[in-house]
Amino acid sequence: MRDFTWNYFSITGDVNAYLLYKEMTADGEQEEPQEEILEAAGAEVIG
Repeated sequence: MRDFTWNYFSITGDVNAYLLYKEMTADGEQEEPQEEILEAAGAEVIG
């Protein structure tokens, strides 16, 4: 989904698409440490 929003922004220049991309990127950065904790605990990470 991130790739789609970036491609849409790069083609159209739509500011809202860029803001959505940045929001999705920020969300992904926050989730990584949680995934590492789950993996260290032996839990399966889906997605």
